[in-house]
Amino acid sequence: MSYIDDVPVTAGPVVPADVKAITNDGFFPDISMPAMRDAMRLDSTVTDARLRPALVDAILSANRLLRDWQAGHLAAGTLKLEDVPAPKVDGESQYVALYRRAVYSFAKADIFESYRDYDTTASALTDKKNMEWMDTAPDVQRRNGHWAINDILGRTHATVELI
Repeated sequence: MSYIDDVPVTAGPVVPADVKAITNDGFFPDISMPAMRDAMRLDSTVTDARLRPALVDAILSANRLLRDWQAGHLAAGTLKLEDVPAPKVDGESQYVALYRRAVYSFAKADIFESYRDYDTTASALTDKKNMEWMDTAPDVQRRNGHWAINDILGRTHATVELI
């Protein structure tokens, strides 16, 4: 009698050695695609060709939301986000950690939406709980991104707009 394990295994990220960081505007830090993959659990099914535009868009969104805050620090003579006075966690400025979280979250929301058709397998269609998660996952990532931005700006996590 033999035992054959047929549980599928998802491959870990396969990262070429020559993947270049996405350069930012000089004030905000550059973003490493391999670091984002590792932090946000993105495997090799998300190609670099698809991840890079999502990260570029996420950087543009985060930078736009922080434009006025950045201008104030630049006017005060602070030229890099890491130099803005802030408590450090694990040797890193909280602002750098929050900025990275915002960018990663915005990019992952974009990836979730782009890959929704890929993740909607026949087995998932019968799993209502899985489908509900897929409906809310991009929103959860966007919320996390906006919360990180709000933390940088010193705002509360509640965002209320009148329609």
